[in-house]
Amino acid sequence: MNQPINIDQKRFEIKKPWTPVDVAKLNNQVVRLALFEGEYPYHKHEKEDELFYVVKGSFILQRKGFQDLLLNEGDLIVVEKGIEHRPVSPMKSYVLMFEPQSLNSKGD
Repeated sequence: MNQPINIDQKRFEIKKPWTPVDVAKLNNQVVRLALFEGEYPYHKHEKEDELFYVVKGSFILQRKGFQDLLLNEGDLIVVEKGIEHRPVSPMKSYVLMFEPQSLNSKGD
């Protein structure tokens, strides 16, 4: 049987920005928590949508061909497959990502 997971405590497992830790797995999906700080490179996922939920802080989601979006604590957005995007965060922000387990979202 599963035990409750404290998201705030999971923050301490993160060693550096853009290197998420797995929080939970369900079906073929994984919930990951990441520290966003600075700029992540533009990228896209050809076959997978990606969901971002801001736990703490805020970040700007840049999408090529679309207006930049500011996401604050409690905001959630889905980036559809095939859209080139990148998160930019001038401050330390913690973000949950819901994505297929097969998606490699580890930063450099």
